[in-house]
Amino acid sequence: MTDVLDFAKRLIAAPSVTPATGAVFDAMEELLVPLGFTVTRFTRGDGETGTPEAPVENLFAIRRGPPGSKHFAFAGHLDVVPPGEGWASGAFEPEIRGDLLYGRGAVDMKGAIACMAAAVADVPEDAGTVSFIITGDEEGPALHGTRALIDWMRDHGEQPDLCLVGEPTSVNRLGDMMKIGRRGSVNIWLEVEGTQGHVAYPHLADNPIPKLVAMLAELDALVLDEGTDWFQPSNLEITDLEVGNTAHNVIPAMAKARISIRFNDTHSGASLSEKVVAIAKKHGGTALPIVSGEPFLTPPGAFSAIIAEAVKAETGVDPEPSTTGGTSDARFLRAVCPVIEFGLVNATMHKRDEAVAVEDLRVLARIYARIVKAALA
Repeated sequence: MTDVLDFAKRLIAAPSVTPATGAVFDAMEELLVPLGFTVTRFTRGDGETGTPEAPVENLFAIRRGPPGSKHFAFAGHLDVVPPGEGWASGAFEPEIRGDLLYGRGAVDMKGAIACMAAAVADVPEDAGTVSFIITGDEEGPALHGTRALIDWMRDHGEQPDLCLVGEPTSVNRLGDMMKIGRRGSVNIWLEVEGTQGHVAYPHLADNPIPKLVAMLAELDALVLDEGTDWFQPSNLEITDLEVGNTAHNVIPAMAKARISIRFNDTHSGASLSEKVVAIAKKHGGTALPIVSGEPFLTPPGAFSAIIAEAVKAETGVDPEPSTTGGTSDARFLRAVCPVIEFGLVNATMHKRDEAVAVEDLRVLARIYARIVKAALA
């Protein structure tokens, strides 16, 4: 496991603001080929930079075990969010200060991917098949990343038995939480069209704002559910409100809003979209839903027990199985095989001066090695 710190530095040093292509995938390939992996890279998307159709690079790497052996997959992303300003050192210039390694992606999630690579170096090739499902589009629209990889895997007959996603799931210390599921997500754009006019002559106009306000009030009052055994209650949040009227004496012609719903497995994206569309129509408006993910659950069982035993052996901690937090590419991978997320402490992800404890990298690499060996046994 002595290479894990070097691996992390090499990945962090390759700038990869989403959507990622090029150098960071070169670095990833250079890590995996010496470990016996066959690497396939491809780019999907042909739009302009800054659009959802911008090109995204993806990587599938596999080291095959004996015929008929089990297949364990690691999954993750090499793209990162923009670093922002004010870093104590360069965001893509990995630097150790004290016990921490600093750099964008140290936690989310180049550090974990480095741990995966270091882990498989400790797993005998005859133990079974190991693969890496790595995208450059998790932090962006997620249109041409993991979904494209899943299509490629299906077309080429690659079917893992289990998949571990290296998202930073730990909260207070390494190993205290794993994600066995996630809530779904739908964003909905609302519009009410009116008729522009002078405020002194309201009978000649049709103000869309009161209609939108009434619509939002009804939506905000909805109680979607009370939660389930494994999921917290679904919540609907108003995330944007737009009129754009710069004149104080004009009734506007249009009012817009956006809502976001995170929902548990008592709903689907389609059922919630249908509900919101009906409420919007009732108030004279329209709704455009975009479902970014459905809820999923990998019930506690053999896979979560393997992870818990590995964590306990290396840290003494019993990880809590949870479904809290945001979405990840596990929402797509769930259609391929059972999937669980487990990774580093998430306190600094997406923040300025993102950092990971060097010792956590070493411990996580050992945990991942234990998980792979047990899953392939």
